[in-house]
Amino acid sequence: MPVPACGSSSKVRAMKYFDELKRSMTFLAQDPRTIFIGQAVAAAGTAMTNTLKDVPRDRLIELPVAEEMQMGMTTGMALTGLVPVSIFPRWNFLLCAINQLVNHLDKVQVMSNNGYKTKAIIRTGIGSQRPLHPQHQHVGDYTEALRAMCSTIEVIRLEEPSDIFPAYERALLRDDGRSTILVEYGDYYGEK
Repeated sequence: MPVPACGSSSKVRAMKYFDELKRSMTFLAQDPRTIFIGQAVAAAGTAMTNTLKDVPRDRLIELPVAEEMQMGMTTGMALTGLVPVSIFPRWNFLLCAINQLVNHLDKVQVMSNNGYKTKAIIRTGIGSQRPLHPQHQHVGDYTEALRAMCSTIEVIRLEEPSDIFPAYERALLRDDGRSTILVEYGDYYGEK
């Protein structure tokens, strides 16, 4: 928990899930290598959009619904030294990019005998079920399946507000040539 500044109330405000996501996106945007790509990144459309409000508009690339193309772009950007923050609002959408994710981004380092060390941050979520269940094609959690399929990509579930900033900071600052998938919980945006 943060320590209150001198002269402030002795009560420390608890971290909120949404606020920590927004703070993390603002932190990532301070690095000139980051670029944010995906659906509902520059245009409204999902709860994730609101976490990008403080990211400069020129760092947001809005894409059509073309998940495999998006992941291919993510890999290409990472190969040039950028750190793409590739946003897939739900796991179910990220499934459409599995070929590029598993066969390309995850294997770049291995296929190049460590000649290329790419780093991408993939942001996805388990869709919210409350107050209205959007049906099963929006609430999948494929964390364990992706962990089993990937040899270099780290997959992290963001269960608590206190998990969020350290995970995004690690994803950006890591120097091991690994990409990171960060899994958010849609229901926690308003519950935690």
